Amino acid sequence: MAAAPVDARPDTRPATPPAGRRARTTALIVACALFMQNLDSTVISTALPTMALAFGESPVRMNVALTSYLLSLAVFIPMSGWMADRFGARTVFRAAILVFTVGSVLCGRADTLSFLVGARILQGIGGAMMVPVGRLLLLRTVAKGELVAAMAWLSMPALIGPVLGPPLGGFLVDHFSWRWIFDINVPIGLAGFVLVTLYIPDVREAGRVRLDFVGLVLSGVSLACLMVGFETAGRGMMDARLTAWMLGTGTLAGLAYAWHARRVAAPLLDFTLLRIPTFMVSVVAGTLFRIGVGAVPFLLPLMLQLGFGYTATESGLVTLASSAGAMAMKPAAMSALRRFGFRRTLVWNGMLSACFLLVTSCFRPAWPMAAIYATLLVGGFFRSLQFTSFNTLAYADIPRARMSAATSLYSTIQQVSLSLGVTVGAATLEIAMRVGGDALPSLLDFSVGFVVVAACLLAATPVAMLMPRDAGAEMSGQRGG
Repeated sequence: MAAAPVDARPDTRPATPPAGRRARTTALIVACALFMQNLDSTVISTALPTMALAFGESPVRMNVALTSYLLSLAVFIPMSGWMADRFGARTVFRAAILVFTVGSVLCGRADTLSFLVGARILQGIGGAMMVPVGRLLLLRTVAKGELVAAMAWLSMPALIGPVLGPPLGGFLVDHFSWRWIFDINVPIGLAGFVLVTLYIPDVREAGRVRLDFVGLVLSGVSLACLMVGFETAGRGMMDARLTAWMLGTGTLAGLAYAWHARRVAAPLLDFTLLRIPTFMVSVVAGTLFRIGVGAVPFLLPLMLQLGFGYTATESGLVTLASSAGAMAMKPAAMSALRRFGFRRTLVWNGMLSACFLLVTSCFRPAWPMAAIYATLLVGGFFRSLQFTSFNTLAYADIPRARMSAATSLYSTIQQVSLSLGVTVGAATLEIAMRVGGDALPSLLDFSVGFVVVAACLLAATPVAMLMPRDAGAEMSGQRGG
C-alpha cells in the first residue's frame, strides 16, 4: 500500500497559545479596558473646579458632568447582554472601547458644559458595554479551572481606579491641563481595540431573542432615578425634595419592571437567575459587601483632608496603599481558594475585611504613618480577595446559554450597590454631624461612618454561610471539604 503523500508546505497558521497564557492574555486586555472606565469615572472629580472656571459655570453645576455619565451607565448596562448575543461579544466589546475613546476625545475638546454633558453620555454608553461584555468575553473564552486567576485581574481595576483617579486628576490639572484627564484614555483605547482584534477570539452563542423594549424603558427609568437619588442623597447637590422624588420614582419603576419581567419570556434583567444558589449568594452578600467598600473612596480622602489637614494630593497618595494591597492579592487568590474553598474564604476573609475597616475608624493624626499604610495595605488585600471570590463564584453554576443574562444582571446590581455605598457613607456622616452639632465633620463623625460601613461588610457573612461547603469546587480546585 502506497504511503500517503507528505504535504511539505509550511504551516503558516498562528500557533494556538497554551490555555493558561490565553486566559492571562484575555484577562489583561479586558482588565485594561475596565481600568480605563473605572479611572475615568473618578479622575474628573478633582478637575471640576478648574473646568468650572474654564466654562464660566458654578462648580456646583459641574456635578452634572458626573451624574450624566452615571445615568448613561444605568440606562445601557441592562441591554449589554442582549447586544453581545445579537452582534457577538468581541464585536460589541471593540465597539464599546471605540465609543468610549471617541467620547473621551470629545470631552477633551469641550468648550461648554452642555457639550461636555453630551460627550459624557457617549462615554457612558461605551462604559456600559465595556464592563459586562468584557466579563462575558472572559467567561466564554476561559476554562472554569482558570477563572479564579483571570477574575483576580478584573477585580483590581474596581479597587485601583477609584483610588488612583483623584490624585492623578489633581496632578494633571496642576501641571498640565484639565483636558489631559480625558486625553490619557486615547492611547489606552486604541491599544485595547487592536489587542482585542488580534488576541481575543470571536465566540458567539446560537439563537437570538427579541429586545425587551418595555423592560429597557422601565429598567432605564428605575436605574437612572435611583442612581441620581443615591448620588445626591445627603450631599447637598440637589434639593432634598427632588432627591426624594427621584428615589420614589425609581422604586416604583423598579416594581413595575419586576411585574413586567414575570410576564415575558426573555426579560432584559432576568431575576430567575437568583434561584441558582451560588449566584444568589454572590449577588446578596456581594451587594452588602460592595455597599461598605463603595463608601471608602468617599470617606477616607475626606477624613484625611478635613481631619488630618492633608492636601488632596497627599490624601490620594496615602489611599494608594490599598491599591498596592489589591495588587499583592492576585497571586494569592488561587492558593487561598484551593486551600479553603469559596465558603470558608468568603466567611473568614469577609470578617477580616470588616475588622480592618474598624481599625481605619480609629485613625488619628498622632498615628505613625507606617501603621496607617500597613492597615490600608492589608485591608486592600483582603477586600480584593473578597471581590475576586464573589465575581468568580457568581458564574460557577450558570448555564452557558444564560451567561450573557447573568453578566447583565450582575453588572447592573454591582453598579447600583457601589453608588449606594457613597450614599450610606454620606448619610451616616450627615447624621453623625447633626447629632454632634458639628458644622464640619469631625474625626469622631468619620469614625462613626467607618463603623457603619464595616457593619455592612460583616452583614454579608451570614449570607455567605448559606452556600454548601463545596460550592464552586470546580473553579477553586478545592480538594475535600
